[in-house]
Amino acid sequence: MKLFKLQTLKSLWTLKPPHRTFHGHPRLLASDVYSQYKSVRRGEQEIPKYFNFASDVLDKWSEIEKAGKRPSNPALWWVNGEGEEVKWSFEELGFLSRKVANGLTKVCGLQKGDRILVILPRIPEWWLVVVACMRAGTSQLSAKDMLYRLQASKAKCIITDDTLAPAVDSVASQCQSLKTKLMVSKGRREGWLNFTHLYKHQSADHSCIKTRIQDSVSFYFTSGTTGSPKMTEHSQGSLGFRPLLSERYWLDLTPSDMIWSTADTGWVLASLTSVFDPWVFGSCIFIHKLPRIESATILNTLCRFPIDVLVGAPTLFRMLVQSDLSNYKFMNLKHCMSGGEPLNPEVMEQWKSKTGLDIHEIYGQTETGIICCVSKGMKIKPGSMGKAVPLYDVQIIDKNANILPPGQQGEIAVRSKPVRPLGFFAGYVDNPKKTAETERGDFYVTGDRGTVDEDGYFQYIGRDDDIIISSGYRIGPFEVESALIEHPAVAETAVVSSPDPLRGEVVKAFVVLSPTFSSSDLESLACDLQEHVKKTTAPYKYPRKVEFVQELPKTNTGKIKRHELRNKEWGRM
Repeated sequence: MKLFKLQTLKSLWTLKPPHRTFHGHPRLLASDVYSQYKSVRRGEQEIPKYFNFASDVLDKWSEIEKAGKRPSNPALWWVNGEGEEVKWSFEELGFLSRKVANGLTKVCGLQKGDRILVILPRIPEWWLVVVACMRAGTSQLSAKDMLYRLQASKAKCIITDDTLAPAVDSVASQCQSLKTKLMVSKGRREGWLNFTHLYKHQSADHSCIKTRIQDSVSFYFTSGTTGSPKMTEHSQGSLGFRPLLSERYWLDLTPSDMIWSTADTGWVLASLTSVFDPWVFGSCIFIHKLPRIESATILNTLCRFPIDVLVGAPTLFRMLVQSDLSNYKFMNLKHCMSGGEPLNPEVMEQWKSKTGLDIHEIYGQTETGIICCVSKGMKIKPGSMGKAVPLYDVQIIDKNANILPPGQQGEIAVRSKPVRPLGFFAGYVDNPKKTAETERGDFYVTGDRGTVDEDGYFQYIGRDDDIIISSGYRIGPFEVESALIEHPAVAETAVVSSPDPLRGEVVKAFVVLSPTFSSSDLESLACDLQEHVKKTTAPYKYPRKVEFVQELPKTNTGKIKRHELRNKEWGRM
């Protein structure tokens, strides 16, 4: 495979956004992209058969921008905390993404429908790839764990950085579909193409592929609970067109606003809060590389940059309220949102008392996007995740799909029949059985339990499955158990959630030692097991707590009773 000459990443950063003045309130723009779909929202016009977010939204904002009818703030503003910045207008984003799209098709030979596995941190190249894939008609897969994802996705191309490139090389021979490896790096590695050189000499003339509204645009892997992670398929409609119908409900932005979401690029929340929904409104997306989530970095960034909206996991706000916030004055911040797991009411109260700002909760899933939220102006009820968002009919149902009355606990579900909501995933790829299992009667079932009150506010209670949500990461115990069982010291293991004051909950492993293994230093062994899991799966999945036991509770058929272990951890015995 040809290896291109190296080019530093700074070649991406030479373009400067045009300086323009803007007069008038952005919501009154006749040419506002969002306003152009008003007739569809009112039901006066049908949802279009063809749609491509790159051409129908981003390029339209570029035209508005060139006409001087948008504020001068960039479409994307990236910093790395070490003095380097990237600012792209919509015009510049279009220019660069068309070059990348040409590189993907002409150099890599990718065609419409081909899949690209993208594993990148919060760097500008991730956003370029996302937009370029839309233009070329290829589908982006966001993931963290390597071999299973490459095999399951049948990806023809992978784009990652030099940190993960060795891991890719170690499994590439087992991935028959993989043909091209692209590395975002200043270094050189045999068998890899340099990402910058992929498009450096490509033309910026590219005709955006014509895509149907149901054509695939992105795939996200869920966290496995009783088996391997499932690959969810999202379309141009479910990710790109959905916010055009949402009546500004959960994310009420203007072209003058700047939003900062700290979500990892492997989450669907990153697509919702850092790509599709903000850019529908022509807003500026702010990104900090954030190699580590630290309170001082977050707070200093909010003080230095004109960020209007902050989106983060509850862990973020739990960290921030522990700081002396009297030393910080936020430049523009006026709206905060939290999602990924329930937020403690006391954290909301502390944040309010220290900053004067409320935290608005959002609730959703990889398969559905945002289901419920506390929108701007809505009364905040501590412990509630708000009301159902437009497009979704959310109910609490029993095991027979009967709708339960307010106050009665049941499963949180979304009506999916007779018409499947536009924001829904198309299904689990190559897994029709699992897709069918998400349906109960006329509803899609979330697997989460909750209640709804007389005012339509939903409250989250717990999960029907064993999934663990730690610092916003959804972790399936099966993957952690599979990694632990590979260790020669482990005979049996069960993984459950355990309470943690900062992360909400963490992974805890109960381990039965192998009869052939003998060691008196169990503390050292626990550390060894933790390191083993970090290397075998993803680092964030390792068990922060390890307890050695003689046996695990089981049913008569031999199944481990995880709920007993979980109840013990949470003091529910």
